[in-house]
Amino acid sequence: MNIAEKRRQSRIKRQTRVRKKVRGTAERPRLSVFRSSRHIYVQLIDDVARKTLVSASTMSKEIAGELNSTGNVEAARAVGKAIAEKAIAQNINKVVFDRNGFLYHGRVKALADAAREAGLSF
Repeated sequence: MNIAEKRRQSRIKRQTRVRKKVRGTAERPRLSVFRSSRHIYVQLIDDVARKTLVSASTMSKEIAGELNSTGNVEAARAVGKAIAEKAIAQNINKVVFDRNGFLYHGRVKALADAAREAGLSF
Protein backbone atom coordinates (compact mmCIF):
# COMPACT_ATOMS: atom_id res chain seq x y z
CA MET A 1 0.00 0.00 0.00
CA ASN A 2 1.53 3.31 -1.05
CA ILE A 3 1.44 6.52 0.98
CA ALA A 4 -1.48 8.08 -0.89
CA GLU A 5 -3.65 5.00 -0.40
CA LYS A 6 -2.75 4.82 3.30
CA ARG A 7 -3.66 8.51 3.73
CA ARG A 8 -7.00 7.91 1.97
CA GLN A 9 -7.76 4.90 4.18
CA SER A 10 -6.99 6.97 7.30
CA ARG A 11 -9.40 9.69 6.13
CA ILE A 12 -12.14 7.12 5.55
CA LYS A 13 -11.62 5.73 9.08
CA ARG A 14 -11.98 9.23 10.54
CA GLN A 15 -15.03 9.82 8.35
CA THR A 16 -16.86 6.71 9.57
CA ARG A 17 -15.98 7.48 13.19
CA VAL A 18 -17.52 10.95 12.91
CA ARG A 19 -20.48 9.82 10.79
CA LYS A 20 -21.64 7.51 13.61
CA LYS A 21 -22.39 10.57 15.73
CA VAL A 22 -23.34 13.25 13.18
CA ARG A 23 -26.81 13.04 11.61
CA GLY A 24 -28.61 15.66 9.58
CA THR A 25 -32.34 16.35 9.79
CA ALA A 26 -34.64 18.64 7.83
CA GLU A 27 -34.47 21.25 10.62
CA ARG A 28 -30.69 20.92 11.09
CA PRO A 29 -29.05 19.37 8.01
CA ARG A 30 -25.50 18.07 7.78
CA LEU A 31 -23.01 20.41 6.09
CA SER A 32 -20.70 17.93 4.35
CA VAL A 33 -17.38 19.12 2.91
CA PHE A 34 -15.24 17.34 0.32
CA ARG A 35 -11.99 18.74 -0.95
CA SER A 36 -9.78 17.55 -3.74
CA SER A 37 -6.51 19.07 -4.85
CA ARG A 38 -8.27 21.26 -7.43
CA HIS A 39 -11.77 21.88 -6.06
CA ILE A 40 -13.91 22.03 -2.92
CA TYR A 41 -17.50 20.83 -2.70
CA VAL A 42 -20.13 21.31 0.02
CA GLN A 43 -23.66 19.97 0.49
CA LEU A 44 -26.46 20.35 3.00
CA ILE A 45 -27.87 16.86 3.50
CA ASP A 46 -31.03 15.65 5.23
CA ASP A 47 -30.00 12.15 6.34
CA VAL A 48 -33.52 11.20 7.45
CA ALA A 49 -35.04 11.78 4.00
CA ARG A 50 -31.73 10.98 2.22
CA LYS A 51 -31.90 14.20 0.21
CA THR A 52 -29.39 16.88 -0.69
CA LEU A 53 -31.07 20.19 0.10
CA VAL A 54 -28.45 22.67 -1.14
CA SER A 55 -25.03 22.35 -2.75
CA ALA A 56 -22.18 24.59 -3.87
CA SER A 57 -18.72 24.03 -5.26
CA THR A 58 -15.88 25.68 -7.10
CA MET A 59 -17.16 23.90 -10.22
CA SER A 60 -20.33 26.03 -10.35
CA LYS A 61 -20.20 28.82 -12.91
CA GLU A 62 -21.15 31.70 -10.59
CA ILE A 63 -18.31 30.88 -8.17
CA ALA A 64 -15.63 29.76 -10.63
CA GLY A 65 -16.12 32.84 -12.78
CA GLU A 66 -14.91 35.22 -10.08
CA LEU A 67 -11.89 33.16 -8.93
CA ASN A 68 -8.34 32.98 -10.24
CA SER A 69 -7.73 29.53 -8.78
CA THR A 70 -10.24 26.97 -7.45
CA GLY A 71 -7.95 25.01 -5.13
CA ASN A 72 -7.02 27.61 -2.53
CA VAL A 73 -8.34 29.21 0.69
CA GLU A 74 -9.89 32.14 -1.20
CA ALA A 75 -12.01 29.71 -3.25
CA ALA A 76 -13.07 27.88 -0.07
CA ARG A 77 -14.24 31.17 1.45
CA ALA A 78 -16.30 31.91 -1.67
CA VAL A 79 -17.95 28.46 -1.50
CA GLY A 80 -18.68 28.89 2.22
CA LYS A 81 -20.35 32.22 1.60
CA ALA A 82 -22.34 30.81 -1.32
CA ILE A 83 -23.65 27.79 0.64
CA ALA A 84 -24.71 30.03 3.52
CA GLU A 85 -26.60 32.37 1.19
CA LYS A 86 -28.38 29.46 -0.50
CA ALA A 87 -29.25 27.86 2.86
CA ILE A 88 -30.64 31.08 4.32
CA ALA A 89 -32.74 31.53 1.17
CA GLN A 90 -34.36 28.17 2.05
CA ASN A 91 -34.85 29.17 5.73
CA ILE A 92 -32.02 26.96 7.01
CA ASN A 93 -30.01 28.71 9.72
CA LYS A 94 -28.61 25.87 11.83
CA VAL A 95 -26.48 23.03 10.49
CA VAL A 96 -24.28 20.21 11.77
CA PHE A 97 -20.73 20.45 10.41
CA ASP A 98 -19.25 17.29 8.86
CA ARG A 99 -15.62 17.74 7.86
CA ASN A 100 -15.75 14.32 6.19
CA GLY A 101 -12.51 13.05 7.74
CA PHE A 102 -10.46 16.06 6.64
CA LEU A 103 -8.50 18.00 9.24
CA TYR A 104 -10.15 21.22 10.43
CA HIS A 105 -7.41 23.36 8.97
CA GLY A 106 -6.73 25.41 5.86
CA ARG A 107 -9.47 25.24 3.24
CA VAL A 108 -11.95 23.34 5.42
CA LYS A 109 -11.59 25.89 8.23
CA ALA A 110 -11.84 28.81 5.78
CA LEU A 111 -15.07 27.40 4.35
CA ALA A 112 -16.57 26.93 7.83
CA ASP A 113 -15.59 30.43 8.96
CA ALA A 114 -17.03 32.02 5.81
CA ALA A 115 -20.31 30.14 6.26
CA ARG A 116 -20.52 31.31 9.88
CA GLU A 117 -19.85 34.92 8.88
CA ALA A 118 -22.56 34.73 6.22
CA GLY A 119 -25.17 33.66 8.80
CA LEU A 120 -25.08 29.90 9.37
CA SER A 121 -24.71 28.66 12.94
CA PHE A 122 -22.96 25.43 13.87
